[in-house]
Amino acid sequence: MTGSEEFDTTPPAAPSGAAAVFGDRMPSATRFVEILADTGVTHGLIGPREVPRLWERHVLNCAVIEDAFPQGATLIDVGSGAGLPGVALAIARPDLDIHLVEPMQRRTDWLTATVGDLELGNVTVHRGRAEEFIGVLSAPWVTARAVARSAKLARWCVPLLDGRGTVVAMKGRSAREELDADRRDLTRLGLVDATITEHGATVLDEPTLTLDLTFQPRPPASQSKKKKR
Repeated sequence: MTGSEEFDTTPPAAPSGAAAVFGDRMPSATRFVEILADTGVTHGLIGPREVPRLWERHVLNCAVIEDAFPQGATLIDVGSGAGLPGVALAIARPDLDIHLVEPMQRRTDWLTATVGDLELGNVTVHRGRAEEFIGVLSAPWVTARAVARSAKLARWCVPLLDGRGTVVAMKGRSAREELDADRRDLTRLGLVDATITEHGATVLDEPTLTLDLTFQPRPPASQSKKKKR
């Protein structure tokens, strides 16, 4: 590729399955794709090669995990980046209370502008690393996409869980192998259940996979000793 090579950044048309996921929120979903194809590219959040597949690989791919969360749930999207999956979920599920956590200033500025453009009253943007919000921000659900391997991701996410809670991590086809390799470390963090779930099989050629990790936080060592006495 040469420095002068140009890419077509025309927003792609919505696939037929998008309406089944977004319903009457389709105008907002379409607008989100337009923003990603425009300032999402110029701000370096989305590669120009990704524009033709923004729906299938990014927006719809993320939105289909909405079935992982109960009505009215509060969730934290760690490393939100281009608002994936957080903004896509907020459009598909206006009942959700979503907190986007992102450490980079230029990304949080873009997220704030995007949330404002889309008039998403159910989204709050937070700038900082996940570990900076321990004791400040908590929820029964945490999600992330392409942030880190399961064990490393859990070390960041588990302290954000409000009591027993679940980390819904978007993963590829190697989810099973990753779970098997990381299970010991996950167990040390309080893992009590792990499930690999397919989402969007009826609207995507390749369903989205999530690794759903439920944790029961362990009591501090001092409390454990008191209980034994």
